[in-house]
Amino acid sequence: MKLKFLILTMVLAAMGPARDAPPPDPDSLVQRNPARLPPVSQRPVQPAPPTSPLILPAPPRFEAAEVDPQQFLWNARPVVVFADTPEDPAFVEQIEALTTDGRALLDRDVVIVTDSDPAANSLWRQQLRPRGFSLVLLDKDGQVKIRRPTPWDAREVGRAIDRLPLRRQEIGRGNVMR
Repeated sequence: MKLKFLILTMVLAAMGPARDAPPPDPDSLVQRNPARLPPVSQRPVQPAPPTSPLILPAPPRFEAAEVDPQQFLWNARPVVVFADTPEDPAFVEQIEALTTDGRALLDRDVVIVTDSDPAANSLWRQQLRPRGFSLVLLDKDGQVKIRRPTPWDAREVGRAIDRLPLRRQEIGRGNVMR
């Protein structure tokens, strides 16, 4: 019963003053008369602020022949993208997906290593032995964590990294020190 009374009181209070309350002071009200506004053609035109293209940071990208897998040991997580030719549609799609949304990958210490020349037989190819298009995710300890025969977007790669034990330790350490 008390609850019903309380609700009824709140509803009545929200309705505002009674009809027999004095009218509001006309000086306190701001009245807008559309007839007093200047025509649209005479109103000052505000120039639009200049827009610049949004440039998102991308993780560093290296060619497989330029870098050695040992360079990234305990420093970065290499995402190695293999293909038989640089024109391979899956290869192009994968590189575009990793570089357009790179902020999440930068936070996870990802570097992109590309190898689209099987004839060069890079050290990466010798160790990982890909066939055609392949996406290989290595952890900071140098171990292969994921192999994919199809392209992944940056979000999926980020989620996969977040499930890794080393990443979970990093996240735990990051929260303690902040």
